[in-house]
Amino acid sequence: MNSKIKNEHIDNLFKAVLELKNTKECYMFFEDICTVSELNAIAQRLEVAQMLQAGSTYSKISKETGASAATISRVNRCLHYGADGYTLILKRLAEKYGEK
Repeated sequence: MNSKIKNEHIDNLFKAVLELKNTKECYMFFEDICTVSELNAIAQRLEVAQMLQAGSTYSKISKETGASAATISRVNRCLHYGADGYTLILKRLAEKYGEK
């Protein structure tokens, strides 16, 4: 666990997210708690991670997602040296919904 982000407030946020039951509830909650820009940035990073894991090049990822080289590089670092959160969720998404 990354102690840099762990605190009571983050714990409460994660508990709240874990209480969401379906996509509709996610839309309701995240529309209230995040700005459209924040949600788009998070969704973009997940898309970048999926594309990196699939072997896409930085230029293809940038062209298809609009992500900057800095964003792509950061996501790539997390995939290789992070807390394995991307790896965990990408595996689960692939198992449940199939490869993109």
